[in-house]
Amino acid sequence: MQEALNKEVKLRMSRSSGSGGQHVNKVATKVELIFDIPQSKTLTEEQKDLLLKRLASRVNKDGELSVVVQESRSQLLNRRAAFKKFEQLIRQALTPPKKRKGPPKLKGNKEQRLKAKRLVSEKKSLRKKVII
Repeated sequence: MQEALNKEVKLRMSRSSGSGGQHVNKVATKVELIFDIPQSKTLTEEQKDLLLKRLASRVNKDGELSVVVQESRSQLLNRRAAFKKFEQLIRQALTPPKKRKGPPKLKGNKEQRLKAKRLVSEKKSLRKKVII
């Protein structure tokens, strides 16, 4: 599925900011990977809705997921990093969250709770004034 998604991606290269000296001014090393979620033919409608919901902060109003990488001075390395980051984002967003398991219900827990309640009850009953 990842290969099919990678074919639906558009890449945009531009000049990167940061270190690199004159090289930065001449070469387009910044890579922006754009994936149009609503137009995807690989994903099901449920998967599209899930991606749009879970990646809402990274998706624009047109439903395009944008991944920008400009860590390296090399366009090739930035492109690889962008695809890796994209695949990781998709995988995390489509993975269902683990169900939380509560603590085990032990017989001792119930007895301990009832004992504590009994002690509080006795303490309060000793405070009561006895009217004769």
